[in-house]
Amino acid sequence: MTRLAADCARCAALCCVAPAFAKSSDFAIDKPAGRPCRNLNDDFRCDIHEELPRRGFRGCVVFDCFGAGQRITQETFGGRDWRSAPELAGDMFAVLPVMRQLHELMWYLTEALALDEARRLHPELRAALTETDGLAAGTPAELRVLDVHAYRGRVNPLLRRASEMVRAKAGGRRPDHSGAQLIGRRMRGADLRGASFRGAVLIGADLRGADLRRADFTGADLRGADLREADLRGALFLTAAQLRSAVTGADHP
Repeated sequence: MTRLAADCARCAALCCVAPAFAKSSDFAIDKPAGRPCRNLNDDFRCDIHEELPRRGFRGCVVFDCFGAGQRITQETFGGRDWRSAPELAGDMFAVLPVMRQLHELMWYLTEALALDEARRLHPELRAALTETDGLAAGTPAELRVLDVHAYRGRVNPLLRRASEMVRAKAGGRRPDHSGAQLIGRRMRGADLRGASFRGAVLIGADLRGADLRRADFTGADLRGADLREADLRGALFLTAAQLRSAVTGADHP
């Protein structure tokens, strides 16, 4: 799983340059696509890294490239970067969202392969993982023309099947909140074992003390969701970035 975790020291700060930022509660400034963030140093490090939330850049804290940044820098472009070789900038920036989605899929597939309840699907999951990794190893030209949205559409049903196999044995009512708008919803202490929150919007939801064992959080928006004392044991496809965006620590009132 190491290669599917961000290693900023081996990246050329692509996430600080390639995307556009719109001034909001997550970003303190407007930044056009392809322009370095004003906080980016010459060594590709963030000048305010330890102060990002306080300085209005919470969106940076919760972003996760799943290792796409260092793969582009070190493998796709052989250790070169957009500063020392400006002619590469367009390709590097265009490839980032494609590679990130491929690496995110690889992370989900790897997680699914660790689910014993879905072992009947393991051969298909391994094949999908190998295929996705192969696509990510493509040239810049190949990556730029890859229809990653269509490819995700092929892989997602497999991940959904794995989720269903696991959640079927979770007990409880297994409510289906896939794609639901649950902003600010009060679900404190609820029995949500085996629930599906795939693509759900849970911004500011109160999930304190909820039983979320084996609940599926694929793509769920957990910004500001209160997960204190919630039971997340065995939660499915819950990323570190999602947890960083939620309220989980005792330091919150």
